[in-house]
Amino acid sequence: MMRKNKGRRFSVGMGFRCLVFLCILSAAGALGERGALAQPETSTAPQPNRIAIIIDDVGNDMKGTAEILDMPVKLTVAVMPFLQTTKQDAVAAHKKGMDVIVHMPMEPKKGRPEWLGPGAITSNLTDEQVRERVEKAIDDVPYAIGMNNHMGSKITSDKRIMSIVLDVCRERGLFFVDSRTNFRSVAGELAAAKNMPPVGNDIFLDDHNSKAHIRKQFDLAVQRAVDKKSCVVIGHVGHTGLNTSAVICESVSRLQHQVQFVGIGDLVRDVWHWQAAPTLPTGNK
Repeated sequence: MMRKNKGRRFSVGMGFRCLVFLCILSAAGALGERGALAQPETSTAPQPNRIAIIIDDVGNDMKGTAEILDMPVKLTVAVMPFLQTTKQDAVAAHKKGMDVIVHMPMEPKKGRPEWLGPGAITSNLTDEQVRERVEKAIDDVPYAIGMNNHMGSKITSDKRIMSIVLDVCRERGLFFVDSRTNFRSVAGELAAAKNMPPVGNDIFLDDHNSKAHIRKQFDLAVQRAVDKKSCVVIGHVGHTGLNTSAVICESVSRLQHQVQFVGIGDLVRDVWHWQAAPTLPTGNK
């Protein structure tokens, strides 16, 4: 009898331990499931195909400016400093929800000096003079979040000068967009070395002033956005302004289901994951 009782007690004890063990496993599993649900969900939705359109030469009341500022989609206006409508156009673009960047005049290899505009960066400047001109240009364009080069085929290949330009931009919380007027530009290489986004122009929309050509370039931009998920393009006000603004306007409704029109700041944040961290005060915002 004692052996039977011991066996019965042993069996009951083992059964109780197994039951407790199973309960613990069940609770752990439930906790694991609750923990998994508490984790942030990873979106599997496809990313939109995005185009950032930068419009250069704003700030001098040139043809197409009013039409560009009246666009129903987000654009980026590159405003030249120290001109008659610099502040007016920058403020108007900002109020429309557009991105504003400084269109910094820089010396080209070829071209008329009068095309540069005031406050240009030239190759004969000292380091201190380059820094001073970049800082003054940033101060003159309200709401600027970035900068690109106006002309500049000579300067963008100069490591000394471009290093100073990028240093000032970084200190003031601005990124730099290489307009790519020179295939030997060092802007992207230097930007990457300084932990800045190596942003560059992919396509000029209006290097020829005809609507047919601008449409063709726009279609190339859309295809690049589809293939690469994003595309940066540059157009202009002025000589090509009316044709460029007309093609952009007609393309918005035609392409709205294929691409999303965004500011260059959106791409800098989402594609290059860059956040401004200014170390010097910026008084233009």
